Amino acid sequence: MKKICFVCHGNICRSPMAEFILKQLLSQRGRSAEFLVESRATHDDEQVNGVGNPIYPPARRVMDANGVPYEARHSTQLVRADYGRYDLFLCMDDENVETMNRIFGGDPAGKIHKLLVFTRLGVNVADPWFTGDFDTAFREIRSACEALLSVL
Repeated sequence: MKKICFVCHGNICRSPMAEFILKQLLSQRGRSAEFLVESRATHDDEQVNGVGNPIYPPARRVMDANGVPYEARHSTQLVRADYGRYDLFLCMDDENVETMNRIFGGDPAGKIHKLLVFTRLGVNVADPWFTGDFDTAFREIRSACEALLSVL
């Protein structure tokens, strides 16, 4: 079983969208049993008294509008031990890469990649928490997840 972890800053927008988009695509192709797909945060901004916040409402709305099923979940912060739990970490931007390397103490096995490397869309998925553009983030993430499937 291949274990994939999507990562963004707070784990309430981009990484949960990627998690559930990939789960849907895998399900549609009958490949769900081959993969464990989860998501994590690089920071604890979305942790309150040790409990993570749920998926941000605009992210839920864009998944609803695009027919992507998701389940209730809460932000979970990445920890050093996660490096050994997953085969592949797909993050959204340069800041995520830097923070993940700091958390893990490096990337000796070459597991960390930015999600958009699988596309020609650019290098970073802009954070819709700041831009307000959840539609563009969703389209970029979906395109990257579809491209990712061609190499998995």
